[in-house]
Amino acid sequence: MIEHFLVTGAQGFIGAWIVKNLISEGIPVTVTDLDTNPRRLRQIATESEIAQVDFVEGDISDAPGVARLVEERDITHIIHLAGLQTPACQADPIAGAMVNVIGTLAVFEAARRFPEQIQRIVYASSTGVFGEVDAYQGPVQDDSRPAPVSHYSVFKLTNEGSARIYWREHQISSIGLRPLTVYGPGRDQGMTSAPTKAMKAAVVGRAFTIPFSGRTDMLYVDDCAKTFIQCARVPFKGADVYNVSGELVDISEIVRCIEAVLPEAKGLIRISGDPMPFYPMIDDSRLRALTGVHRRTSLRAGVERAIRHFQELQRAGRLDTQELEAA
Repeated sequence: MIEHFLVTGAQGFIGAWIVKNLISEGIPVTVTDLDTNPRRLRQIATESEIAQVDFVEGDISDAPGVARLVEERDITHIIHLAGLQTPACQADPIAGAMVNVIGTLAVFEAARRFPEQIQRIVYASSTGVFGEVDAYQGPVQDDSRPAPVSHYSVFKLTNEGSARIYWREHQISSIGLRPLTVYGPGRDQGMTSAPTKAMKAAVVGRAFTIPFSGRTDMLYVDDCAKTFIQCARVPFKGADVYNVSGELVDISEIVRCIEAVLPEAKGLIRISGDPMPFYPMIDDSRLRALTGVHRRTSLRAGVERAIRHFQELQRAGRLDTQELEAA
């Protein structure tokens, strides 16, 4: 069977990188979102690459619409990323649940209707399903006790449970992935977007304050995107959830890396505020065993790649800085 990927929420930055990777392989890609303007994809892909993507405007909570899309496009793999971030879910839990929970059920229902067609669902969960910093000791494992502290995290945990039920009752195979702080070109929204915003601010010579301190796990966006694609293809049957980690660092190390790559930015990036309310130590050994990936981009290499990319966009007059205007 020829692969045809459906990527939901592909206007987000992880989705953009997944689409770019699939295009580079020559794989047919359909993306669906309420917004079909590929603003983030334009920050990492050429217009000729973007022209290869099938953009479909759609509401992820519209279950019949999702099913029609799967049938009409002969979709074989679904990477499900559509979701509202923590601030939006806290501000409007009902809207958050419609997108994050009902939208996920719509994806699984589409797969249930076409079981011979859909080979795998890979969906975005979050390390937010775990509790606050003082809730654990040592790295959290895939099966560590969840203790979510926000609507967003509760919704993600609900989706993990739903995935298990769809496997148990309908044999719909799925993998959920739990990253923490994903960074790199295209990242401009959400609580953990601040490190990427700091890198872009340094490129344009602006002062910027990262509004949290402490430690976090930093995963470069292209590594994250490739992991989603690998999990869509790896031999696997069942419903499982895996932590995804990059490199555990202190926020101050991010600033040092920025200044090492851009010495002229010294003093522009500051840190203020308490640590993020997410436990930062993540064990992803089971995922690495599944995918065979044992090394990911280091923080220093990832920061340099992001900054060089922003510089290239700046020279071309294409660097989007609107998120800095709002900061």
